[in-house]
Amino acid sequence: MKIHEYQAKQLFAAAGVAVPEGVVAKTADEAADAFNQLGGEIAVVKSQIHAGGRGKGRFKEHPDQAGVVLVRSADEARENAERMLGSTLVTLQTGEEGKTVNTLYVEAGLDIARELYLGVIIDRESNSPVLIMSSEGGMEIEEVAKDTPEKIFREPVDVGLGLQKFQARKLAYKLGLDVEAVRSAEKFLPTLCNFFLENDCSVTEVNPLVVTTDGQLVALDAKVTFDDNSLFRHQFEELRDLSEEEETEVRAAQAGLSYVKLDGNIGCLVNGAGLAMSTMDLIKLHGGEPANFLDVGGGANVDQVTEAFRIILADDNVQAVLVNIFGGIMKCDTIVDALLTAYEKVGFTVPLVVRLEGTNVELAREKLSTSGKDDIITATDLTDAAQKVVATLTS
Repeated sequence: MKIHEYQAKQLFAAAGVAVPEGVVAKTADEAADAFNQLGGEIAVVKSQIHAGGRGKGRFKEHPDQAGVVLVRSADEARENAERMLGSTLVTLQTGEEGKTVNTLYVEAGLDIARELYLGVIIDRESNSPVLIMSSEGGMEIEEVAKDTPEKIFREPVDVGLGLQKFQARKLAYKLGLDVEAVRSAEKFLPTLCNFFLENDCSVTEVNPLVVTTDGQLVALDAKVTFDDNSLFRHQFEELRDLSEEEETEVRAAQAGLSYVKLDGNIGCLVNGAGLAMSTMDLIKLHGGEPANFLDVGGGANVDQVTEAFRIILADDNVQAVLVNIFGGIMKCDTIVDALLTAYEKVGFTVPLVVRLEGTNVELAREKLSTSGKDDIITATDLTDAAQKVVATLTS
């Protein structure tokens, strides 16, 4: 689950992480009022979308308008806000379709001496969180890792003890911070790592993390993603912005399905994440493009599987559907029951290829053969299924 920058900074502030003063604005007048409320000579008006690269991004409707702008008056804040709100911001992370900006964050300007990069992620090799820092603040960390990996420093974070002060000092010295900034780092870095641990984050990124002219570390940006599996432990639901999420993915989650929309034209319904990935790989191997990742899991019922078919068929790009089931807990005949129910309720206007194996497979095949649905194509194995579904697009 992702949240907006302004929401992340509100949580940061509550946890004791230093952030600039800021005001949320939903209208151009509110943006102007925010500038006056902050009371400084300069402020920054920031588009709030779930994507990075906003400063370099541009609006489809206003190609000269950046997604993050420095303003020096309330009128300037209002003028920029009028162009930004309701417009589509395109960044490297949004793709060409972009995202509509509905909220702005007006933030006080700072006297900045340096910009750094900071991120906390899960390190799969050490099975623990790791704090990553770099002197190249404001840059894409992937590019830094590729071009100048020696500028990236890492410290593991103990999940019981958190980041220790000596680790913070070590990173600060590696980054060449002065004495005052080192003292600030001793508080800032452990506090941010504690935030990551206490809130079950999968990503916490500050890019840039700035050092002010008086030696204080301040989070100038904030990107926070929570582990979906931990949401039951927290009160984060009110922070969720469904307008930023793919509608079909939200719909699938509400039905208890794991679904990710892709750009291809072959819909996939599979039980098991590993089998779903293998299915997509084989579709591509034989010249097709998967339209989605959809895992109905091991305990889905007829209603859930029927909803899964509805979601797949609601995608206008889908020109064929491949059902690949290996029955364990999820019985093959349950899938066939759902398939036939969906066939009657939703209707299939595209070719349907079905491959079944596992628990109750003979019963499932019998149900299919006696269903009278002669246009359903059956396959003997996964390779056969992938070849047949791709062939339907060229026949």
